[in-house]
Amino acid sequence: MNRERKLFKNTIIISIGKICTQFVSFLLLPLYTGYLSTTEYGIVDLVNTLVTLLMPIVSFQLYQGVFRELIDSRNNEENKGKIISTGTTLTTMQCIIFLILFLVFSPFINNDYKLLLVVNLIICIYLTLFQQIARGFGDNTRYSIGCVIASLCTIVLNVFFIVGLHLGATGMLLGTMLGQLIGIIYFICSLKLIRYIGFNKYDVSIRKKLLKYSIPLIPNAISWWLISASDAMIVSLMLGVDMNGVLAASLKFSTILTVLYGMFDMAWIESISANINDKDIDVYFNKTMNIILKLFLSLCIGIIACMPFVFPIMINSAYSAGYVLIPFTILSALFNVIQGMVIVVFAAKKNTGFVSITSGLAAIINIAIDILLIKFIGLYAAVISTLIAYIVIAITRYIGVNKKYFKIKIEKALCLSGFAILTLVISCYYINNIYLNILSLGVAIIYAILLNKNSITTLIKLVKHKFGN
Repeated sequence: MNRERKLFKNTIIISIGKICTQFVSFLLLPLYTGYLSTTEYGIVDLVNTLVTLLMPIVSFQLYQGVFRELIDSRNNEENKGKIISTGTTLTTMQCIIFLILFLVFSPFINNDYKLLLVVNLIICIYLTLFQQIARGFGDNTRYSIGCVIASLCTIVLNVFFIVGLHLGATGMLLGTMLGQLIGIIYFICSLKLIRYIGFNKYDVSIRKKLLKYSIPLIPNAISWWLISASDAMIVSLMLGVDMNGVLAASLKFSTILTVLYGMFDMAWIESISANINDKDIDVYFNKTMNIILKLFLSLCIGIIACMPFVFPIMINSAYSAGYVLIPFTILSALFNVIQGMVIVVFAAKKNTGFVSITSGLAAIINIAIDILLIKFIGLYAAVISTLIAYIVIAITRYIGVNKKYFKIKIEKALCLSGFAILTLVISCYYINNIYLNILSLGVAIIYAILLNKNSITTLIKLVKHKFGN
C-alpha cells in the first residue's frame, strides 16, 4: 500500500471513531449550557484546563516517546515488550510520586473539586498512554473503537449525572472520569497488554530513549497549555468565572476544526515518521499539505458563514456575549492546523528541542498580550492574544523546516483567494444582516467547491471504483 492510500485509510479509520463521538458531544452543547450555569460551566472548564497543564508534568509526556519508539519496532515483539513495560513502569512511578505529593499538600488546598481533579488526571494519563500504544502498533481500528467507547460512555454518564441526578459540575467531572476508565479497560483487554508488561522487561536503554524524546516535549506541552488555556485562567481572575464560561462556550465552535484536524494529524504523524527518510519526502509533504490546507480553509470560512444561523440555536442566550469572539477563535484554529502540518517533520526527525523553543516563544507572546489588553477590551484580549500566538508559531515552524530540512511550498493563489474570501465573510458576519449572511454562506459554499474540486473528483472516482468492484 503506497503512502497516500495508507494515509487516507488511517485517516478514515480514526475519523470514524472520533467524528461520531465529537458530533454527539457537540449536539449536547445546548444541554450543557442549559443545565449548567455560566459559573458551573466555567468550573468544569478550569478543572479540564488544570488536567491539561498537569498531564505533561506528571507523565513526562512518556506516551509520546512510547508511540514514536513503537513505530520503529512494529515487527519486533521483544522490543515492543521492552518499550511498553518501561513506559508503563515509569508512568506508574510518576503517578505514585504525584499522589504522595498531593496527600502531603492536600490539607493546604481549599477546593471542593481537588480529589476529582487528581483522579481525572491519573485516569487521563493512562488512557492516553494506552491510546498511543494502539497507535504505535499501527492498530488504528482499535484506537478508534476505544475512543468511541470512552467518549460515548462519558456522554451518557454526563447526561445521567447532570439531568438525572442534578449534580451539576460534579456530575460532569464524574461522567468524564468513569467514561475514560471504561476506555482504559477496553484497551487493556483488546490489545492484550498484560502479555507485554513485566518488570523483567524493563530496559535501561529504552528508558533513556523515551526520556530523551519525551522530556523536551514537557515545556512544549506547558507552552501549548499557556497558549490555549492561560486565557481561561486570566479571564477567570480578572473578569470572573462566569465570563470564562462565556469564553469556553464560544471556543466550542473552533474545536470543530481542531477535532477534525486531530483525526488527520494522528495519521499524518505516523505517515511522516515512517517515511521521513524517503528521497521524495518533500514532494509528498507539499502535495498533501496543500490539499489539506484547502480543505481546512474551506471549513474555516464555512463555519464563520454558518454561525449567524447556528449560534442562536445552539447556545443559550446567557452566553450570547461570545458571538463576537467566534471569528477570532476560528482563525486561531486554522493557524493551529498550519503549524500542526509543519511540526510533524521535527517530531519524525526526533528533534523535539526546536518544538519546545517555538511553542515557548508563542506562549510568552500570548500571555503578555492577554494581560496588557484584558482591562481595555475584555474578552477580546483572550482571543486576539491566542490568534497572534498561533500565527507566530506557524511562521517560526514554517521557517524552521525550510532552513533545516526542505522547502515548504504553499500555493500563492490559495493564500490570496483565501484572504479575500475570509475578509468578505467576516465583514458580513459582523454586519449581521440576514441578506448579507445568506450571500456570505452562498459564497463560502461555491468557494469550497471550486477550491477542492480536484479532491472531490478524486473522491467520487474512488467511491465509484469501490462500488464498481
